[in-house]
Amino acid sequence: MPGLPFTGAQHVSVPLEALQQPIKQVKQPKQVQGSVTRQFEPVDGPSAWVAADYRNRTDAWTYHLSDADIAELDTAVANVQHSGVEIQDVARDSVHLPTLGPRLLAIREEIIRGRGFQVIKGVPVERYSRRESLIAYWVIGLWFGKAVSNNKKGHLIGHIKDIGHDPSLPTTRLYATTAAQPFHNDSSDIVGLLCLKNAREGGESSWASSVAVHNEIVRRAPHLARELARRGAWYFDRKGEVPDRSNGLGWFELPVFNYHEGYLSTNYSPNYYFSSQRHPEVPRLTQDQKDAIQLFDELAASPELAMTGRLEPGDIQLLNNHTILHARSAFTDHLEVDEKRHLLRLWLSPENDRPLPSYYAELLGGSIDIGNRGGIQVGGRKLVISEEAE
Repeated sequence: MPGLPFTGAQHVSVPLEALQQPIKQVKQPKQVQGSVTRQFEPVDGPSAWVAADYRNRTDAWTYHLSDADIAELDTAVANVQHSGVEIQDVARDSVHLPTLGPRLLAIREEIIRGRGFQVIKGVPVERYSRRESLIAYWVIGLWFGKAVSNNKKGHLIGHIKDIGHDPSLPTTRLYATTAAQPFHNDSSDIVGLLCLKNAREGGESSWASSVAVHNEIVRRAPHLARELARRGAWYFDRKGEVPDRSNGLGWFELPVFNYHEGYLSTNYSPNYYFSSQRHPEVPRLTQDQKDAIQLFDELAASPELAMTGRLEPGDIQLLNNHTILHARSAFTDHLEVDEKRHLLRLWLSPENDRPLPSYYAELLGGSIDIGNRGGIQVGGRKLVISEEAE
């Protein structure tokens, strides 16, 4: 499976021997998530997978909705439609999914404690109206955690769709364009994507284990692993989505590798690091940082680590943002408005996730409280669910 090129980064140089070393899977158990006590050593366990573990085992990470599952989902959608309740006010205890619900909880456990990714296939979006698709997705999301805002407009379900934004502008979030998105993590514990429509060409999804990337950097370039964990070095651009609590600062600081209470949590967004350089107060990226970015990108996109596939209408991809990186290739869209590529995004906060260090609050909506963290909150904006991209 081909890796995705990183677009928009500055040219940096990593010693050739670091990039040419073959990727080796950790052979002996070292440490596992939940009991990581030694920094800058490999982390083992189910979240430290490589592509060969799953590339030819699609059934291991795909769940096909059964007829009984879809019947329960149809009933839930109809009940919400008839109730007159706003979608965002529908709570889990008001929805009855006796068969599907326990399966969703089991999938959630795999995402949080296991390999960190799953695809659910078969949501009948082709016969649902837009509102019915939103209801169905919201209902499924209730079993994974609390939904949080995707953007400064307070959208609890984000619309991943080209709406003509200029990808070269520093305040543009690339999900609203046709441009490629480099490997990164989102501002939540779990991210879910439901495909409504595909692009005419391109728009493939790729994902990789950030734990495996960490292990390879520790092995190949330990000085860069330490650089990626350094405090006061890695600055995120808020891209104009500035919360009141930040006192007007359009950036914040968060390392890439974070060791906390037995867990390795990774957060990585290279285009946000480069974009932060527009702020004069932000320190300039050092050569070590540029080298670390290049090596990280090379590893995440490598065929040894990256999985690549195309989400089809009705597919839901669920990822653990602390252990999984994801990317998207550039795409060419359909000319017909109703046929354009369109995905729905949920950012979710489960009540049984991992502890995180206090400085993660800047990324996660001002909170690190398990089950109540994540998202982008600007100016007390009302939380809403829009039927179309804005």
